[in-house]
Amino acid sequence: MRYLPLTGDDRSAMLARIGVADIDALFRDVPQVARLNGPVDLPHHAGEMDVERRLVAMAARNLAAGQAACFLGGGAYRHHVPASVDHLIQRSEFLTSYTPYQPEISQGTLQYLFEFQTQVALLTGMDVANASMYDGSTACAEAVQMAERITRRTRSVLSGGLHPHYAEVVRTMAADGHEMVSLAPSPQAAVTAEEIAGLIDDATACVVVQSPDVFGNIVDLAPIAAATHARGALLVVVVTEVVSLGAIEPPGHQGADIVVGEGQSLGVGLNFGGPYLGLFATREKYVRQMPGRLCGETVDAEGRRGFVLTLSTREQHIRREKATSNICTNAGLCSLAFTIHLSLLGETGLARLAGLNHAAAATLEARLAQIKGVQPLNATFFNEFTLRLPRAAAPVVEELAARGVLGGVPASRLWPDDPDLADLLIVAATETNTPADIERFASALAEVL
Repeated sequence: MRYLPLTGDDRSAMLARIGVADIDALFRDVPQVARLNGPVDLPHHAGEMDVERRLVAMAARNLAAGQAACFLGGGAYRHHVPASVDHLIQRSEFLTSYTPYQPEISQGTLQYLFEFQTQVALLTGMDVANASMYDGSTACAEAVQMAERITRRTRSVLSGGLHPHYAEVVRTMAADGHEMVSLAPSPQAAVTAEEIAGLIDDATACVVVQSPDVFGNIVDLAPIAAATHARGALLVVVVTEVVSLGAIEPPGHQGADIVVGEGQSLGVGLNFGGPYLGLFATREKYVRQMPGRLCGETVDAEGRRGFVLTLSTREQHIRREKATSNICTNAGLCSLAFTIHLSLLGETGLARLAGLNHAAAATLEARLAQIKGVQPLNATFFNEFTLRLPRAAAPVVEELAARGVLGGVPASRLWPDDPDLADLLIVAATETNTPADIERFASALAEVL
């Protein structure tokens, strides 16, 4: 059956009713340079089997992480997800609407979100966490806006170790009149309190610091928190590798006011970049300014334990001008996978997993440092570190891929306009990397160089 929703007369009547001459007038706010002048350059229609063959052939050109020795990081990490996670998230009890618009009848959904919030609060060392957000970058942007509401200030300071994609999302979502100051990227050393203090003024709402940072450096957050609080600003800490919290002191214990991050590492595969899982936690005194959903525990009229959505300050529930955010959902399925995976690990299992990650990365760094011309840059790191190569890193990565090794992320991919970073390679190792993988990487890199 053909899908013909509107006739020519239908379109004419609609255009006349809204008072425009033609459909092009509806797009007048879109710059001409961004518009197509003709049909999209795609093949004409074909039979289902022909389309399937073509798409399979195109997909075969990919080098998937599971088919290679994978050392990719940069905000998305390859970890082992137990088969039990996928089995459990598909149970009928969980196959419900992704958003509980009538929350009180979605007790199963609310219960696991309550458990998820508890896990995130414990991991981050904070008092309260929300029911998740879209991903780490949007959580970061929401944290900056939350800091503005709390402090009534309009300026933020971003560490040079913040993932540049996160920084770009913060810029995109920033309110009119918001000023952002970004430090230059510093691959060899973590940002210090002295560097931060020199940029904070009385208009600064927050300082945003990532730890481990995008280059892998672990940041001492306590002195930065002290310098930030001395000027009345808030410290926002970003964690892109949540497994690191199994080994590193939680940001909340080091003075963070808001902790955000990416939860993909637990329960969620790489998935070609998404969907992922945003984490958001804060101090209890700021809970009414926290965006997103918040599940609470209560009892019903008969004294039985139950769960509800509480403190709902989203524009679905209150006037838009009083809403903390326009976010009206959460990453439901991914947060369920996160909760199940972390429940299976437990506290001891998470610490052991973190230890395996660090051990693999330390072994890899020591092995790659033996290659002539390769210079490791990090004094401390968790499972990700940065190398300086004797030539540009981007073509090296391409040559490694041709040898079946996904050898990390060239810094030039994240900072394409900074020639000083062109020879840097950001490498991650996880529990999935075997000694044979490490030796394969080292041999291939030595051969390429």
